[in-house]
Amino acid sequence: MKRINEEIDANYELGKRIQYLRVSRKMSQEDLALESGVNKNYLSDLERGCRNPTVKILAKIATGLGISLSDLFKGVGN
Repeated sequence: MKRINEEIDANYELGKRIQYLRVSRKMSQEDLALESGVNKNYLSDLERGCRNPTVKILAKIATGLGISLSDLFKGVGN
């Protein structure tokens, strides 16, 4: 059971990190969706911690934000 909770917590933290980075760049979800090629509804679910994204999706989001994939994960899971 602990593993499931840790996975949920990690998805939530990652979603909040993506939201923080997006907002700090004054981007709407639609802006990030266009820049990354990821569906806006998917981004919304991701920011709420309701998705378990693949590395491919996360790489697209990082590119859309103008950062590296490793920068996307800074502070997540600590």
